[in-house]
Amino acid sequence: MSSIKERSATNAQMTFVVGRRRIGKTSLLKKAFENEDTTLYLFVTKKNEILICEEFKEEIEHKLQVKIFGLIVHFKDLFQYLMELSETRNFTLIIDEFQEFYSVNPSVYSEMQNIWDSCKDKSKINLVLCGSIFSLMKKIFENSKEPLFGRATERIHLRPFNVITLKEIIADDYPKFKNEDLLAFYTFTGGVAKYVELLVNKKAFTLAKILDEVFRENSLFIDEGRNVLIEEFGKDYATYFSILSLIASSKTSRSEIESILEISVGGYLDRMENDFNLIQKVRPMFSKLGGRNIKYAIVDNFLNFWFRFIYKYQSAVEIGNFEYLRTIVERDYPTYSGKILERYFTEKFATQNLYSAIGTYWEKGNQNEIDIVAVNDFEKIVLVAEVKRKKENISKPLLQEKGKSLKTQLEGYIFEYQGLSMDDM
Repeated sequence: MSSIKERSATNAQMTFVVGRRRIGKTSLLKKAFENEDTTLYLFVTKKNEILICEEFKEEIEHKLQVKIFGLIVHFKDLFQYLMELSETRNFTLIIDEFQEFYSVNPSVYSEMQNIWDSCKDKSKINLVLCGSIFSLMKKIFENSKEPLFGRATERIHLRPFNVITLKEIIADDYPKFKNEDLLAFYTFTGGVAKYVELLVNKKAFTLAKILDEVFRENSLFIDEGRNVLIEEFGKDYATYFSILSLIASSKTSRSEIESILEISVGGYLDRMENDFNLIQKVRPMFSKLGGRNIKYAIVDNFLNFWFRFIYKYQSAVEIGNFEYLRTIVERDYPTYSGKILERYFTEKFATQNLYSAIGTYWEKGNQNEIDIVAVNDFEKIVLVAEVKRKKENISKPLLQEKGKSLKTQLEGYIFEYQGLSMDDM
């Protein structure tokens, strides 16, 4: 962010920041500019444009020590004023929940585009536009039919803490942690800043204490999936939620989902992958892109847990039977966390920057499944790995047998075999 700020001293900068709710976008921006006297922070809410302008006018006058005369009823007039002001002084303007202008006055985007195009060559503004509804922010800046398309000079996609950072956090706050604790911490937070903060503040680092925090009266986690996604999905949320619940419960192919829901879900899956960034296609390594051997996975660890154990048992939630929910989680957790452990090691390998491709492998009918295949095409090395919670459940000879079919596809490559368990976290 500092380099963008420096460039804005001579050339106007427009940066848009995206990321799922609770990822820490607002906190990051406030922290990045906390020592700047010339940072103006404006938060867009769903209210009348005149009221928003009155609030913004007061904040501008207070923060930038200027006086704006007359009644301002349109945001475009405030933006025009700020762009002209930035011709003589460099400052940062952060507009948070930027996508909410769709509710307030959708014409704001085309009005801003006209003002930006006419003023940016003389401006010294550091304009940062932030939003928490991923699909709308993506539409505003990446849809070629939208007025602000192609105007941004920088794009920041804020992601969760990776597994290395997450391990450092738990080590700092709970030095006596065991790998079982680290796995639980990763399973429930997925590295999302808000969930990490909540558990750290409650000193909930073990599975038992995390479950205490999740399944209690007035828990923030119980309604979290709905709170995060309801605005993304709008009136079709029930269908989206049903699909996500099935994926979280291991019904991961389109045919399985359609046979249960008895509707065509291709459009829903496509939007959740490309517009909402919630799911991803999982293909066997080395398969053709157009092939039909595809599974779907929920990208976010917490949402995967929420749809698997909270949304699925909504009737128990509604009557407040948290003990029942907890019993189900404790019953299924060993198997469930075993799959999350595969995700942990896949992410850990990705942080090492050693591989050109990392994925999983299976053949028709889910035969010959291999948990992780990592390829270094430059050095012609293939890592074939099996992941189990307990090391004694790993069979190296069986893993080598599974790898034989890959050797026919990758002649000349050196194959390495690893059994990965919780001991290797």
